[in-house]
Amino acid sequence: MPSSRTEHDLLGDRQVAADAYYGVHTLRAIENFPITGITISAYPDLVNALAAIKQAAAVTNKELGLLAPRLADAIVQACEAIRQGRWHDQFVVDVIQGGAGTSTNMNANEVIANVALEMLGRAKGEYGELHPNEHVNMSQSTNDVYPTALKLAGYLGVHRLIEAMEVLRLAFHDKSIEYADVLKMGRTQLQDAVPMTVGQEFSTYAVMLEEDIQRLREAALLIREINLGATAIGTGINAHPDYARTVCRHLATITGVPLLTAPNLVEATQDCGAFVQLSGVLKRVAVKISKVCNDLRLLASGPRAGLGEINLPPMQAGSSIMPGKVNPVIPEVVNQIAFEVIGNDLTICFAAEAGQLQLNAFEPIIAHSLFKSIGHLRAGLLTLADKCVRGITVNRDALRASVQSSIGLVTALNPYIGYANATEIAQEALATGASVYQLVLARQLLTNEQLDQILRPEVLTQPRALLRLQ
Repeated sequence: MPSSRTEHDLLGDRQVAADAYYGVHTLRAIENFPITGITISAYPDLVNALAAIKQAAAVTNKELGLLAPRLADAIVQACEAIRQGRWHDQFVVDVIQGGAGTSTNMNANEVIANVALEMLGRAKGEYGELHPNEHVNMSQSTNDVYPTALKLAGYLGVHRLIEAMEVLRLAFHDKSIEYADVLKMGRTQLQDAVPMTVGQEFSTYAVMLEEDIQRLREAALLIREINLGATAIGTGINAHPDYARTVCRHLATITGVPLLTAPNLVEATQDCGAFVQLSGVLKRVAVKISKVCNDLRLLASGPRAGLGEINLPPMQAGSSIMPGKVNPVIPEVVNQIAFEVIGNDLTICFAAEAGQLQLNAFEPIIAHSLFKSIGHLRAGLLTLADKCVRGITVNRDALRASVQSSIGLVTALNPYIGYANATEIAQEALATGASVYQLVLARQLLTNEQLDQILRPEVLTQPRALLRLQ
């Protein structure tokens, strides 16, 4: 068996490995873009989206009488196999590439063509029978295939991210119920503020996630609008008048995604606004979840010299030199993911801004940045839920002591003893170390029974009319 086959492109002949399903265009891209060492196969959603687009195109071209049924059926069969996970290892071009994604599109065309050729009983590279450009890429251009593939892959990835966010939201919600009765001191600017419950603290994180889930759903709606059928710049050159409408319908059926054809394909071919919008929401998620992780690390700080209000599950030894040290490694890794997502958003913004005239040539870096943000956030949130939040416990005695000794209690007493008295009590408590409770009793401003009535958790932690003290 020969070890290679000869393929030809506009630059001349090249030898392609005989067992490779990709061809000469992919080979040149491998040589031209040794950038990250990460191939597009690292993003299965993208590969599957490309295969779905080629499948929808073949069905449409067959329906319009442009592609022989025998060839169309072979392409469809090849695409279905790829969407089931086969031959992903043949998608070998680097995720970052010049050419506005042409190398990715050609990689897909060549792999699908050679898989289809084998299904027809022909050898790889017998393009006279079924050609990557003439048949697999019929009625298409990289400029409508690639952005459509990014939107499809992004849509699917976002909904998996939403599922992960829901897992974490439920984990925080469960903790809010578990610790609904545990009183603690709230803080503003790292200073004692007023009492709250641990349940209230955790419930805020659940609500924050719910809000961001809604924002992500809204952003996902924007990336359903595709420019497939635009071909080179949006004018639809070399495509049948009914192609855009028909291929969108078939692609929606194949993927189950409610896709829409953009009303102006020239605009849609050059505009990356939907990616900017989606990335902005991902950044919002990252910023807020990073703040949550900051809180968890702070609340668990110690165990003796920090706040020590909660305990994060110990996951590993924390030091090579300090025996017994355990670090908050799960929140720390999620913090780092958040930093990455924020940086990815800046990259996407620059890339979207750098487009010129009828095309944006920088969508490969948009794709790489976007898919990293979605994938890493999803993994991080699931890790945070499973390896951290579900195992959190509280130090009830420490929390009770902090409430009883806190100067912040004077805020609750202010309506009953007056602002001036409350200020003096606070100053004396700070100077002497005495508790607010003790000082109020000593000054005979309130009785034990009245204090206990005012300082009940249900009174301290929610709006309530002033009590009629007995």
